[in-house]
Amino acid sequence: MFEVIIGLEVHIQLNTKTKIFCSCPTSFGEAPNTNVCPVCLGLPGALPVLNFEAVKKAIYFGNAVGSTIHKKSIFNRKNYFYPDLPKGYQISQFEIPIVEGGEIIIDFDDGSSKRIGITRAHLEEDAGKSIHDGAESKVDLNRAGTPLLEIVSDPDMRSSDEAIRYLKKLHAIVRYLDISDANMQEGSFRCDVNISIRPKGATNLNTRVEIKNMNSFKFIQKATEYEIGRQIEAWEDGVFDEEVYQETRLFDVQSGQTKSMRGKEDAADYRYFPEPDLEPVIVSDAMLEEGKNIPELPDAKKARFVKEHAIKEYDAAVITADIEMAHFFEKMLAEGASAKNSVTWLTVELQGRLKNAESNPVDAVKLATLVKRIDDGTISGKAAKEVLDYVMENEMGIDETIDKLGLKQMSDDGAIEALVDGILLANPDKVEQYRGGKEKLLGFFVGQVMKESKGSANPAKVNEILKNKLA
Repeated sequence: MFEVIIGLEVHIQLNTKTKIFCSCPTSFGEAPNTNVCPVCLGLPGALPVLNFEAVKKAIYFGNAVGSTIHKKSIFNRKNYFYPDLPKGYQISQFEIPIVEGGEIIIDFDDGSSKRIGITRAHLEEDAGKSIHDGAESKVDLNRAGTPLLEIVSDPDMRSSDEAIRYLKKLHAIVRYLDISDANMQEGSFRCDVNISIRPKGATNLNTRVEIKNMNSFKFIQKATEYEIGRQIEAWEDGVFDEEVYQETRLFDVQSGQTKSMRGKEDAADYRYFPEPDLEPVIVSDAMLEEGKNIPELPDAKKARFVKEHAIKEYDAAVITADIEMAHFFEKMLAEGASAKNSVTWLTVELQGRLKNAESNPVDAVKLATLVKRIDDGTISGKAAKEVLDYVMENEMGIDETIDKLGLKQMSDDGAIEALVDGILLANPDKVEQYRGGKEKLLGFFVGQVMKESKGSANPAKVNEILKNKLA
C-alpha cells in the first residue's frame, strides 16, 4: 500500500486594470502583441514601476486565509530562457514573499473536514503565450507582465479528490474576494501539481514529479490519477528510480497520459538575485488595515445560511461554492421566496435545466416569483416544472405563463368539497373499508379527486377535506 503526497502551485491572474510593472491594459482577447510597451517587451533601458493594486489584492488574500503579511518584501529576478519571456528573466518573489503561511479547510461529503496548509503566496509577472501552428511557433506578448499571485500549498493532500476539493475552495475564495475572475478557460486560474508516493508508514519524501499548467478541474483530476498510477506501477515493477525522476510533465488530454516535458529545475538553476530596478515593497499600516476589509467568505456564508434559514449543510455548501449562485439565492430570499423551496428550485430544477442551455433566461426575481406561487398554493410543484420549462424557452413572466397554460391550482374549499362529495358517493364500498380501518385508501380518494380536477386541485386542501368528510 502506498501513500500519495500532493502539493499544488496555483497561479491566479489578479484583476487589475493594468499590468504589474507598466501601464499596459490586462484586457483579454485583444489582437496579438497590441497590449505591449518597452517594459513588457523587455527593451533595453525600460524600467519597471510596481502597481500597488496588485499588492493590495495579495494582502486581501493573505487575510482571507489567515496568513502573515510581511510589511517588507522584495522582488527577485528568476532567470530562465524561453521564447515567451522577452527579458530572459521573470520578476518574482523568492526569499521574502508578500504572504506567508495560512490554511484552507476542505470539506468532505460525510461532514468531516481537513486543514491544508499554505506555504506562501507571492507576486510575480506572467510570461507571454506561445502559439504552435503546424511547423511554425508564434509568440503573443499581450499577457507578458500581467500580475500573478502564486499560491503554494504545503504537501498535505493525499488523493486527487483532496486536491480538487482544495482547488475548488481556493477558486471560490478568490472569486468572493473579487481579486481575480479566476476564469480557467482564459488561463486566469492555472495549476501545477507536484506528486510523489511512498510506502504506507514511511516518513521520507521521495522524488516528486510536477505536472505543469493545467486549467480544468476535470483534467487536473485525470492527470493526477494517471501520474499516481504510473509511479505506483514503476515502484511495483522495481524500476522506480529509472522511470520516476525530478522532471516537469505535461498532460495529454487526448491520450489521458502525462508526458515528459523537461527536467525539473531547482531554485539554484534559476540563479535568483534581488531585482535591482525595484525598491523593496513596504506595506504601510494603512494598507494593512484596508486589507482586513474582506467580504463574507464561503465558509462564513454557509454557516449563516444554515443558522438563519434552517437549510441543510450540504445544500448550503452547494449554494456557497459559487458566488453567483450565493447572490442569486440571497436575492430570491429578499424577494420573499421561502428558503426551503428556493434551495430546491435553484440547485435542482434550474441548475438541471441549465446543463443543456446556452444561457440562463431566468433571473433571481423570476425564479423567486415561481417559488412564491408554490408557497402560496397558486400552483403545484408539478405545474411549476411546466412553468419553468416554458419560461426557459419563452420571454414571459411567471404569472402570465401560469394563466396562459391554465395551471392555477383550485384552492376554493367549496369547489373541492363538491368534487370530494362526488367521489365519495361514487365509491361507497371503499368509504366503508376506510372507516373500517383501511386508511391506506386515502391515497385512492386523493388520486380520484386530482383526476377529476385534471390535476388543478390543491393537494393539501384535498387531503384536509377528505379526512374531515371520511371521519
